Amino acid sequence: MPESKIELLQAMPIFGGINEPVLEFLLERAMIVSVTKGGYFFKEGETGDRMYVIEEGNVAVIKSWQGNDYTLRQLAHGDSFGEMALIDYFPRSAAVRALSNARTIELTNTILYELYEKDLEQFTIIQMNMAREISRR
Repeated sequence: MPESKIELLQAMPIFGGINEPVLEFLLERAMIVSVTKGGYFFKEGETGDRMYVIEEGNVAVIKSWQGNDYTLRQLAHGDSFGEMALIDYFPRSAAVRALSNARTIELTNTILYELYEKDLEQFTIIQMNMAREISRR
């Protein structure tokens, strides 16, 4: 497993307190998703079952309101998005569009369920960290 990916996750609040073997477990199952500039990772209202960690590039979180699109936030290397779908199971509350070519690590609810079965304590820490991060935002 590339050390840079482990270090990327270790630096994130969502993975605070998570041991290296668990991070390796997650990364072994994760997919790399790339989106070219102007493309969408997902659109508002779509069903969500995954989150993303940005390895390269920049993205914008976009919310539609009264027929207009508003950029709520721009994210870059080391940031994550989409976690709310892993907590609330509701449709996506905003869209995420690539502002440049972007490469991300994709973690699905299936991967997290596999962690739940393997290591309940580490799974619980990630869930609590995600809830804290969403609340902070």
